[in-house]
Amino acid sequence: MIRRHLPFLFPLLAILLWAGNVIASRLSAHVIGPQAITFYRLLLAVAVMSLFVARPAWRDRAVIWPHLGQFFILGFLAMCLFQSLSYLAAQTSTATNMALFTALTPMLTVAFSILLLKDTPTWGLVVGGVLAFAGLTFLVTGGHPAAVLRGGLHPGDALMLVAALIYALYGVLLKRWNLPVGGWQSTYMQALCALAVMFPAFLATPPALRRLTAQSMPLILYAGIMASVVLPFFWVRGVARLGPNRCAIFMYLLPIFTAAGAIVMLGEPVRAYHLIGGGIVLAGVAVAQLVKTPVARPALAAI
Repeated sequence: MIRRHLPFLFPLLAILLWAGNVIASRLSAHVIGPQAITFYRLLLAVAVMSLFVARPAWRDRAVIWPHLGQFFILGFLAMCLFQSLSYLAAQTSTATNMALFTALTPMLTVAFSILLLKDTPTWGLVVGGVLAFAGLTFLVTGGHPAAVLRGGLHPGDALMLVAALIYALYGVLLKRWNLPVGGWQSTYMQALCALAVMFPAFLATPPALRRLTAQSMPLILYAGIMASVVLPFFWVRGVARLGPNRCAIFMYLLPIFTAAGAIVMLGEPVRAYHLIGGGIVLAGVAVAQLVKTPVARPALAAI
């Protein structure tokens, strides 16, 4: 019985590490520049992965080379733009809000799949999307949705929504291109390409914001090793044992784990609108994932 449930530990541990990374992002605000910590984490991740991925990647260079442009696009979206926006959002958003927006990624991925992959929409996506949007509006306006009309949306919340959209687009492109390499080699090549892209941004960062300090070093170590190497290892193993759809369900635990960590480590208060808005968001995401009835019946769609 216990052995049968052991595979569920892989995505669970991955989400725990992801929650820790959200908190690390929040701690990095005003400590180190977003471009700098993104560059450092990539540099560290590439250095660690090179120990066991560089040789196989070089051996498969004839397969990798024709897809180098796609690796650059994927690396830019997921490891440059998404991460930089997350670190920038952490300056004005809370860890709890950041996790809630990130938890929308699976549902947004489904929406992009409808647009780019021509997947059939479901009633779950339609109803769940409305619920999730209502919950996010309630959350980011502090329980006063009319505040949106008065410019009440926090800049960090808007940035995290953009970041979630970017990561969803990344997931759809990854599925659409279906690159002919394994998970580790794909991650490694994306990280290498992202590192090259981030280098000019790193040089353009003011020296004071890219200086390594006693405060920033532990955050870089966590982001570069635990969040960029160990987390993908657990996630890849989980997908291999359970499948991508069953693993995606665990992402909805991210706001819960992050909120718990934020209360303990950051002292962030949890208010009623967090619970109500967050609950509506998660309910919408759950509806989107569980209700699979197509909006149009196959017979009608064929007419």
